[in-house]
Amino acid sequence: MATVSRRGVLLGAAGAAAGSALSLAACAGPQPGRRSGTLHSRHWPGRDVHWQLATPTEGRDDQHPLVVVLHGKGGDASHAFRIVGLDEHVQDTGLAVAAVDGGDYYWHARRAGVDTGAMVVDDFLPMLHELTGWSGKVAFLGWSMGGYGSLLLASQLGPDRVGAVVAESAALWTDAGLSAPGAFDDREDFIAHDVFRRTDVLSRIPVRLDCGRSDPFVPGNRAFARALPSARPTFDEGGHTATYWRDHAGPQLEWIAKTLRQ
Repeated sequence: MATVSRRGVLLGAAGAAAGSALSLAACAGPQPGRRSGTLHSRHWPGRDVHWQLATPTEGRDDQHPLVVVLHGKGGDASHAFRIVGLDEHVQDTGLAVAAVDGGDYYWHARRAGVDTGAMVVDDFLPMLHELTGWSGKVAFLGWSMGGYGSLLLASQLGPDRVGAVVAESAALWTDAGLSAPGAFDDREDFIAHDVFRRTDVLSRIPVRLDCGRSDPFVPGNRAFARALPSARPTFDEGGHTATYWRDHAGPQLEWIAKTLRQ
């Protein structure tokens, strides 16, 4: 189980349960509904794992469905808000949006001894449930490496725990030989974490796929849409850019809100 660093900053103390076992330091912040901090995980030894959370300023935290955001390669927890602007939509959608560092490990167990996917499942999610009080199904949203990771973690947790997935510009390949250097340790690692082999579980979870027609990952996304006919695919103008992800942030969160509340 993760422990939250005493150096972690909590922006806006509302929503933290009294007597929580989490070690959270509270201070006044300029943005109500914004919180951040660090956690420690045995799945990422020796690392201060940063996280951020944005919640609506009205209503109790346990009333706001939870969206877990997984960033792309080269990113960190801050990209969900600083670059993609997901926090701009929490008020309108009523969602709580949380993001966490994942390094460049593609959200699964690696030979280096790091498993950022297990860190999300075993440490980050329990921390968020305790922090916000939300007890319902969660949603995953990610782009690029995080789009792949969102599908992977949703397939591991299944429909009893995951209510919606948005995989945007997802890093998807139909064969290990096509994958980017560093995405997997070897062919066996690719096969063990191939989301194309997990479509039976994913078919029981609402999945939205968004990918620009100029994106280098569009062939893999089109192939995945064929493999998962229950998914809602959108292939529109745009590339593998922050502009594309920011432009789609509002509609994606609106779709998640509607889906989780059905």
